[in-house]
Amino acid sequence: MCRNIHTLHNFEPAATDDEVHAAALQFVRKISGTTKPSKANIAAFEQAVEEIAHISRHLLDDLVTAAPPKNREVEAAKARARAATRYSAA
Repeated sequence: MCRNIHTLHNFEPAATDDEVHAAALQFVRKISGTTKPSKANIAAFEQAVEEIAHISRHLLDDLVTAAPPKNREVEAAKARARAATRYSAA
């Protein structure tokens, strides 16, 4: 359920608003225990996603590091290699 929650800090280019929103959505889904809220809970669910995305964007904008930015393609290749190792070992 948390497949879209990835490290978003220190990448070049910076995380997009869509990536931040996707992570916030996955977080709310995880803590609420549902992927699709009932009609009675839709407003609270969507408000939580927006607020978490908003504060996450502020966090990412305010974090500082001396490390060089990571390359998205290189990190994605590393993740694919780890996944291949996991699935081939199973």
